[in-house]
Amino acid sequence: MKPITFTLNGAPQDNGLEDVALHSGFVSRCVVAARSQGAALLCAALLAGCRAAPLAEAPAGQAAVADSAMVVSASPRAARVGASMLRLGGNAVDAAVAVAFTLAVTYPTAGNLGGGGLMLARINGETMALDFREVAPQAATRDMYLDARGEPTDRSVTGALAVGVPGSVAGLYEAHRKYGALPWRAVIQPAMELAEYGFRADASFVEDLEDNLPRFSPSTKALYAPNGVPFDTGMKFRNADLAKTLRLIAERGAAGFYEGETADLIVAEMQRGGGIITLEDLKRYQPKWRKPVEFTYRGHRVLTMPPISSGGLTLALTAGMLEGFDLRAMGANSADAIHVIAEAEREAFLRRNTLLADPDFVTIPTERFLSPDTARVLRTRIGRTKHTLSALPPDPVRGRHTTHFSVVDGQGNAVALTTTLNTGFGSAVSVSGAGFLLNNEMDDFTVSTEVVNQMGLRQGEANAIVPGKRMLSSMTPTIVLDSSGAPLLVTGASGGARIITAVLQVMLNVIDFQMPLPEAMRAPRFHAQDFPDRIDLSMPGIAESTAVALEARGHTVRRKEGPLGFGWAQSILRSGGKWHGVSEPRGHGIAAGF
Repeated sequence: MKPITFTLNGAPQDNGLEDVALHSGFVSRCVVAARSQGAALLCAALLAGCRAAPLAEAPAGQAAVADSAMVVSASPRAARVGASMLRLGGNAVDAAVAVAFTLAVTYPTAGNLGGGGLMLARINGETMALDFREVAPQAATRDMYLDARGEPTDRSVTGALAVGVPGSVAGLYEAHRKYGALPWRAVIQPAMELAEYGFRADASFVEDLEDNLPRFSPSTKALYAPNGVPFDTGMKFRNADLAKTLRLIAERGAAGFYEGETADLIVAEMQRGGGIITLEDLKRYQPKWRKPVEFTYRGHRVLTMPPISSGGLTLALTAGMLEGFDLRAMGANSADAIHVIAEAEREAFLRRNTLLADPDFVTIPTERFLSPDTARVLRTRIGRTKHTLSALPPDPVRGRHTTHFSVVDGQGNAVALTTTLNTGFGSAVSVSGAGFLLNNEMDDFTVSTEVVNQMGLRQGEANAIVPGKRMLSSMTPTIVLDSSGAPLLVTGASGGARIITAVLQVMLNVIDFQMPLPEAMRAPRFHAQDFPDRIDLSMPGIAESTAVALEARGHTVRRKEGPLGFGWAQSILRSGGKWHGVSEPRGHGIAAGF
């Protein structure tokens, strides 16, 4: 392929797709000449962007306001690609698929082809949940990550043995097959062009590389640090191997990944690194449509993800307990409000960690999580003073891992999609010759009931490793409906177990505390789970006097500063007849709409 060339306000440009995408929503005159096979639809979208009114765009923490459509993502380039798909006439699913593939190029710490994800979509008044979580290979065994003494090793975290069978490509293909309006190739073309012709590395991209460089396998170092050091800010990053992989997917659909050349490269990487995924594992992978979790909170219908996500049921149970308290009267981030919310979170996480797992392998007591009677009984336990404190486990992994994005289109359809490699850069292993990273999701199984995983969770036997089983997830894509049944709030987050509490707090800030979306997103966050018996507070956003008051109630309080200790949300709210989009204030993403 030859690169796209274009003129911007009469001046020739030669920096490729990145500059077209950056400027397409802002300039009044733009001529794009497609010189790459199959790029005509992409160029049409960019031309439409040039000729239409500028995109309504806002940096992290600020609201973009638009009449018709909105995309919010941790990656500015991915958000703009999604908006371009919508301007071309695509729907929310088209935009979501394009965003997800673009994230695999521009946001490699979490965006992926070699991981998995969960999608919640509201299309034409119906809601559906798509599970494309990774699965354990057929050669996996219950105690495969324990040493001779029965102690956990790091083999579930770094290296080829940590990899679960990827689900992202199959899931995105299935979502588009069922609901997409644009041609399949059109939604992959932007990612393909960005991989082939490159983009300028920004500070966030470089920081992620520097933080993870010591873990990288030789194949990943060759890709992201070819001279032994990561790319520097402003340098152009190209990934020709990934462009080739994307081209095969564009031409053959999911079969272009799970069979043929790419599948052979994945298995070869497994064999080099001691992994166990086979061609048969790849060929048999299937995404699954599941029934969404639905509950009401203060008169609002809330739609969220069912198991294999733990997030939806944990969110529902926590909200059920909190509905019996007047949080608004207590005041946002007061000691009273934090106390009851944290207590409810602990009770819900206790049941999350012991009862939830892959519904194809264990019976999920869904009604116990959704029952008002259960919530009422557990609510009576909130208010007691805590005296006995559990031992404190190691801190969960810091850094940017997992990513969420939210999309709404001009027809009122909405998609909340969370995708992940697990921790940043997953297993740190890239597929040589294919240009993409592989997940370390096997660590999300219960390796041992006696220890915590990377995310600080101590989980139960229900989530033990079994061949073909999906590992429990905290991803919580969520849509709250208004009184007419239309999307009101579309949200989700990244951050391991902190995803659930971040989504909860955004929802409470909007519904209980009636905050405008920027305020709801900027509000300081806190986190509590069943183990350890502790509340993490975002400081200095939460007052020191509040921390002291919580300690006086018997809580152990950990004061945490910096942006990485809590979930990162990406949210869209319908307000005043317009879409308001806000990207995580602690991040580097954008909201883009029109």
